Amino acid sequence: MRTVGVLLLPGSRMFDVSVVSEVWGVDRVDSGIGPFALRLCAPGRATTPVRPVGAIPATHGLSGLRDCDLVLVPGREDPLAPVPASAVRALRSFPGTVAALCSGAFTLAAAGMLDGREATTHWRLLDALEAAAPRTRVVRDVLFADEGEVLTSAGVVGGLDLCLHLVRRAHGADVAAALARRLVMPPTREGGQRQYVDPPLPSRPARTGIASTVDWAVGRLGSSIGVADLAGHSGMSERTFHRAFLAATGSTPGRWLQVQRVRLAQRLLETTDLPVHRVAERAGLGTPTNLRRRLRAELGVTPDAYRRTFRVPAAP
Repeated sequence: MRTVGVLLLPGSRMFDVSVVSEVWGVDRVDSGIGPFALRLCAPGRATTPVRPVGAIPATHGLSGLRDCDLVLVPGREDPLAPVPASAVRALRSFPGTVAALCSGAFTLAAAGMLDGREATTHWRLLDALEAAAPRTRVVRDVLFADEGEVLTSAGVVGGLDLCLHLVRRAHGADVAAALARRLVMPPTREGGQRQYVDPPLPSRPARTGIASTVDWAVGRLGSSIGVADLAGHSGMSERTFHRAFLAATGSTPGRWLQVQRVRLAQRLLETTDLPVHRVAERAGLGTPTNLRRRLRAELGVTPDAYRRTFRVPAAP
């Protein structure tokens, strides 16, 4: 994988193009990486407007993609913008590996290249990708999806994970590790993109009895309260409370308690240096084993891995 082509279309995202340029466009032969040849290919070899601002002059027209070892498709500011017919033809006729960064998956979908395959994109665009590519198996909790000759990545920085994966696949783990060191990033990241999703804050229930019980429970997550305690606080039987809570919040009481405790554990891991067993106790999850199990189930990572990624440094 020595010659890498980038498909430039109007509205291509500057960050995605920069990621590709950083991986394959910088001379790192002194570290045993490369050499690589990077081609910026656009319809008519035109200067391409990119987002958020600026323009990139192409080095080649679309014919420059034909003899590349790899073609990379950056995301676009408007993922659903029409894809020029000439670009669709170029993608469909390319015989080698094609990889899309972030919302570039929509460009591959427009070319019909995701049909019958697994694919991913940024977590905020997953539903839109399912609608745009109904014959695609959209994977929601991965940093990238590798379907052999067609690959897609989650998020903007997920494009770096994908690029390192492509280098590792073509040139071996040693070259990929050397490149990761030069980029000051881990060769592989733990977990999928669930840990980066910004979950919507649950709305406070309008029903007075349920709302006051929610407020009461939020202040006592570290204790051993359960569904029976919530029902008792509301003055309802457990069966009646279960129905009323589900109608008011869209969640069962047990599931709501679990999610709130995991979120509290996340905040403690992000903002304190408490040991894991204390985080488990403070969040009402009891033991480190239960905390690990819950975090694995909800986010796909361990408490230590989550803290390494999201720990907020203390103010000086």
